[in-house]
Amino acid sequence: MQTGTLMIVAGVILIIIGVWITFVGPLSALGRLPGDVVLKRDNISFYFPITTCLLLSLVVTLVMTWIRRP
Repeated sequence: MQTGTLMIVAGVILIIIGVWITFVGPLSALGRLPGDVVLKRDNISFYFPITTCLLLSLVVTLVMTWIRRP
């Protein structure tokens, strides 16, 4: 696939996400999924969204596989 086509597809995906966030609201479930690590103590808080990262990685992998399929 050519670079131009890939950039157009990425732009369309970003537009769809932007319209979704503008009219429906933020993707509030992302970042608060079961399995995301949140540690809070006194003046320190640590947040690592491991489940969110895995889910987004899976989605991106599926989309890229679908785009690159001959």
